[in-house]
Amino acid sequence: MEIIKNDKQSLKSSSLKKTVQSFGAFLSKMVMPNIGGFIAWGLITALFIKTGWTPNSQLSKLVNPMVDYMLPLLIAYQGGKIVYDTRGGVVGVIATMGMIVGTSIPMFIGAMVMGPLGGYLIKRFDKLIESKVPMGFEMLVNNFSAGILGGILAIIAFVLMGPIIAGASNGLGAIALSITKKGLIPLIAIVVEPAKILFLNNAVNHGVFTPLGIQQVQSLGKSIFFLLEADPGPGFGILLAFCLYGKGSAKSSAPGSAIIQFLGGIHEIYFPYVLMKPFLILAVIAGGFCADLTFSLLHAGLVAASSPGSIIALMAMCPKGQELSVLAGVAVGTVISFLVASVILKRDKSDEEKTDDFEKAQNKMKEMKSQSKNQAASTTDVVNKNNNEENNFSNINLIIFACDAGMGSSAMGESILKKELKNANIQGIRVEHYSVDSIPKDADVVFVQENLSERARSCVPEAVIITVKNFLDRSKYVEFMEKISG
Repeated sequence: MEIIKNDKQSLKSSSLKKTVQSFGAFLSKMVMPNIGGFIAWGLITALFIKTGWTPNSQLSKLVNPMVDYMLPLLIAYQGGKIVYDTRGGVVGVIATMGMIVGTSIPMFIGAMVMGPLGGYLIKRFDKLIESKVPMGFEMLVNNFSAGILGGILAIIAFVLMGPIIAGASNGLGAIALSITKKGLIPLIAIVVEPAKILFLNNAVNHGVFTPLGIQQVQSLGKSIFFLLEADPGPGFGILLAFCLYGKGSAKSSAPGSAIIQFLGGIHEIYFPYVLMKPFLILAVIAGGFCADLTFSLLHAGLVAASSPGSIIALMAMCPKGQELSVLAGVAVGTVISFLVASVILKRDKSDEEKTDDFEKAQNKMKEMKSQSKNQAASTTDVVNKNNNEENNFSNINLIIFACDAGMGSSAMGESILKKELKNANIQGIRVEHYSVDSIPKDADVVFVQENLSERARSCVPEAVIITVKNFLDRSKYVEFMEKISG
C-alpha cells in the first residue's frame, strides 16, 4: 500500500511539474521569438535617451511608441498565432489594440492575455461554422468574422479588460518597486535558481521579469529584474568547479560548457550538472543570492531584457555608467557559486564507475516499472517500444532536437549531429531544432533533455525519443550513428 501511495504522489508531482513547465513554456513562446524587437528597443533606449550613450532628441522619439505599441502587438500576434496560426494572431492583435489605447502603461501582460484569447475565440467560431458556409462565401465569412470578433474584443478590452489589467500591472509594479527599495531582491534567488533547473528559466525571465522590468524602466530608466535570471555568474561558477573537481565525462565536458554558458548565454547547458548532484542547488542559490545582493547594493540594472543570458548581451544592455556594477554582481555570483560547489564536489567520494552503475540501475528500475503499466520508460535512451530497434532506425527522414524554448541548447545538438552525419556521408536526413511543445508530428527521432521527455512523448508518441543529460555529450551521437549506419 505504501508503494502504491508513493507511486500516486510521484505521478501527481510529475503531472504538476509538467503542467507548470507547459504553462511557462507557453508564456515564453510568446516572448522568445520577439526578443529581437526587445533588443532593438533596448539598444535605441540605451543610446539615444537623455542619459544614454549618445543622446539624440529626434531618435529618442522611437522609444515610447516601440514599447507602447510595437512590442505588445508583437507578443499579441505571437500568442494568437500559437493558438490558431495567422488568423488567430490577427484577431489577437486587434483585441490587444483596444487594451493599448484604453490604458496609459505598456500592455505586455494584456497582450499575453488578449492575444491567445483572440486566437482561441476565432478558432472556436471557425469550428462552430465548419461545413455550414455556402460555397463561394468562405472568404467573405472568414474576413468579416475575424473583423467583427476582433472589433468586439477590442471594445471589451478598451472598456473592461484594459482597466483591470492596468490595475493589476500597476499593483505588481508597486510590489516590485517596494521589494527593490526594501532590499529583499536577493531572496528571489531562493525561488528563481531552482525554477531554472526545472527548465522554467525562459518562463521566469520572459513571462514574469520582462514585463516587470519594462514597467520599471519607464520610471527609473533601468531595472534590476532584467538581471535576476539572466545573470550567468552562478551557472558559470558551477561549471568552473566541475573543471577542477569534477570526475569522468562531467569534468571533461565542463570547460566547453563553461565557454558556451558564459559567452553564448545558453544556461540550460549547466542544468544537467546540477541535476547530476542535487546538492549543487545550494551553490547556485548562494551564488544567485549574493549576486542579487551585489546588484541591489550597487543599484545595478539593465535597460532591456538580456537574451540570451550571455555576459556579452548583459553588457550590451547596460545603461551608461553601470558596467562595473553589473560586472561586480556577475563576478560575486561566480565566486560564491564556485566556492560552495567546490566544497560539495570535493566531499563527494563516489567514483565515476559507481555513479554510472547507479544511474543504470535506476533507469532499469524505472523501465521495468513503466513496462508493468504498459508505459514507455521516461529515462531510457530509446523509449519507443512499439517497433523493434532495427525498424526504428532503418527509415529515418527527420531528426528533431528539442529543448524548452527551442532556441539555445537544441540548436547546439542539431549542429553536432549534422557534422556527424556529414562526416559519415549520410544524406537525405533532415535535422532541425524546435521547442519541446512544437515538435513536428512527422518526426522520426527526437533528442530531448531528460526532464522534458514526457512533454516530447505527448507531442510525438510514435517517434523514437532519445533522452540526453547534456546536448554536448557526443557519446549519445556516436551510439546513434552506429545504429543508423548498421
